[in-house]
Amino acid sequence: MQNINKYFILTLLLTGMFTSCKKKIQEAYLNPNAPTEVAVEVALPPIISSMIGNSAGHGAINDARFAGSYVQYWGNSVQSTVENSQSQYDRMGGTSGASDNAASQWRSHYYDIGQNCMNMIAKAKAEEKWDYVGVGQAIFAWSWLQLTDYHGEVILKQAFDVQRFTFNFDKEEDVYLFVRNLCKEALVNLNKTGGAVSQANLAKGDAFLYNGDVNKWKKFVNAVLARTYLHLSNKSNFVSQYADSVIYYADRSVITNADNPYVKFLATGISANSNFYGPFRNNISGLRQGKYIADIMSGRLPVFSGVADPRAWYILKRNLNNTFLGVPVYRGVAGISSANDRPLNFWGGPSASTLAPVLDTGCTYIFRNAAPMPVLTASEVLFMKAEAAYRKGDKNTALTAYTDAIRASFDMLMNDYPQNIIAGRQLTTAMRDAFVANVNVVPTAANLTLSHIMMQKYVSLFGYGALETWVDMRRYHYTDGDENSLQVYRGFAPPSGTDLYPNNNNKLVYRVRYRYNSEYVWNLDEIKRLGADAIDWHTKETWFSKP
Repeated sequence: MQNINKYFILTLLLTGMFTSCKKKIQEAYLNPNAPTEVAVEVALPPIISSMIGNSAGHGAINDARFAGSYVQYWGNSVQSTVENSQSQYDRMGGTSGASDNAASQWRSHYYDIGQNCMNMIAKAKAEEKWDYVGVGQAIFAWSWLQLTDYHGEVILKQAFDVQRFTFNFDKEEDVYLFVRNLCKEALVNLNKTGGAVSQANLAKGDAFLYNGDVNKWKKFVNAVLARTYLHLSNKSNFVSQYADSVIYYADRSVITNADNPYVKFLATGISANSNFYGPFRNNISGLRQGKYIADIMSGRLPVFSGVADPRAWYILKRNLNNTFLGVPVYRGVAGISSANDRPLNFWGGPSASTLAPVLDTGCTYIFRNAAPMPVLTASEVLFMKAEAAYRKGDKNTALTAYTDAIRASFDMLMNDYPQNIIAGRQLTTAMRDAFVANVNVVPTAANLTLSHIMMQKYVSLFGYGALETWVDMRRYHYTDGDENSLQVYRGFAPPSGTDLYPNNNNKLVYRVRYRYNSEYVWNLDEIKRLGADAIDWHTKETWFSKP
């Protein structure tokens, strides 16, 4: 961000004396490949693409590779001591040296969405395309929230001031307030019907998410609002004030899979329109599913003891013994003694293979080239409602939302990810209903626990929701207990001893360092003022998870 501003200002200074003659040349010979003004219908598609992972690989799903290690969704297939390898994140380490690892959202938010989104909003206002204004504000609000939850303090007020060389960071609570206000502005604009509002025209720019359906965009905004309140579950006024807000916005949000926001991909054999996790882009060849997720879904852990989850055949990978095991923390596949027990890679290839297949005919779930990637889902929203109701003491409402959330997860897999499932392992409504009828999965309201809710949410968000799962785990400080002093995430064990990254100073990870090649190069004085130059900065607890 900073270097772009520097180059911009320097260019103005150097070219000012030539403005008169150059202007005449530019007017006479316009460059058709570099339009001076971009239509909102053209600006929106790359902004939507950047919500997940754009053609350059920047976006939330890139960083989810690293946060996914923090929550033990997956780990490196081979134990490594190389700096900034995936193993460093398996150990809850932060990014070190001059690497930009795990800071893709920073670049995406400020570069790819950022000014482009602001310009689109301004142009849409001038043209009275209020639907485009609302969509732009919705995306920006979602991005700001995810950014501050991921990094902590971020640059808010001065972010897009092109006259500045350095930038001050703002408090997380200021970003939260900004997000809520932006969401409310988005709802006002999405409710407008006059001017140049047109579903057909909005669909031109929104072809790869909601196809111009403003009602679905309004539900998306309400989901973001629900997140802003749920994330504050550790605040003293959560039960008295925020829990009802979570439920209120959740009820007006994405509570059916038909409203799920999916970023879609044509997958025509080019990187730009292929799923970031698919074999064509070859970004996850070294990842293998983690032991914790495999043990939950295989019924090896308390709470769901003895219950085999049939969704495993969709979202995880079996081994040659047709069971589901995962790599232990910082051990790789070598941590599983028998070769036949080691999971296949996420594209269905041999466990030891890091080669991407030419075709994705053996790939399932979000690991196909054309697989739609969820931004959030009905299942997540229903789990939010369940948790808020539970914290209020309304266990009947919590149980209903919890049950509906599990059903939504099953239905999403059945309807939207049915491709390439092994014969005989396809999900059915009967299998779904039998699963929720099992008292070890869905108990009575009186026996419902936070562990039920949070661990089933953990399963349902596998892969696509790694960043939100990391928010959840930090809210519970990874190993916090419930009202019965039982660990909420039963059986979850963060790395410890020599497995915990040495720079952590025996503390767990709570934030990700900012992008090196902008903040640490161009904004170092402010980084030092903030304390973000400390070797263990990534262990400083975020505001949202504090009491």
